[in-house]
Amino acid sequence: MYKRLFSGIFFLFFIKSAVAIEEPKYTVLEKSEPFELRAYNSKIIAEVLIAGNLSDASSEGFKLIADYIFGNNSSGTGNNEKISMTAPVTMTSMSKEISMTAPVTIEKTNTQWRMHFVMPSKYTIDTLPKPNNSHVKLRNIPAGNYAVIQFSGLAGEAKVANKTVDLMMWLKGKNIRPLGVAQLARYNPPWTLPFLRRNEILVAY
Repeated sequence: MYKRLFSGIFFLFFIKSAVAIEEPKYTVLEKSEPFELRAYNSKIIAEVLIAGNLSDASSEGFKLIADYIFGNNSSGTGNNEKISMTAPVTMTSMSKEISMTAPVTIEKTNTQWRMHFVMPSKYTIDTLPKPNNSHVKLRNIPAGNYAVIQFSGLAGEAKVANKTVDLMMWLKGKNIRPLGVAQLARYNPPWTLPFLRRNEILVAY
């Protein structure tokens, strides 16, 4: 049921927002396809923490944040406010990796994922409507540098794991030390043909 709801909400969102989807602002510092080094501006995110596998957590997390953006919030005027959709939708695994081998196999327990949307740049943390649902949190992310690998197709857990290893090996070859955990960023609605999809793995450095 959640997968159908996820697809339906995504469809409505992208129909309403198809004219202009805002993306986080960044400067490309180095490019060697499919890799990039980027300097991102500061941003504000709305995030939720969800348990489950990547597919189920994506559906549930999107539903919660979409509910906030569609108007389940409280603004300074006391009215609900609709917030424009942005891209990408970002997922971060919050679980510890137990084992990694070649070919890549990742085993996890008590899997949790953090999903976030970047809020439109016109807002500050003080002017953004406050979520009515306590599961949705607003947070400032400072400016910072990120290494990125881009890829198309479906972004299942096995493929994400392999692409993350590719990114880490590229950074190792450049003597760059990653900071924190990798993030999966997806830019397209679920009905997009796989070969047209834009996905990225990002990690701070």
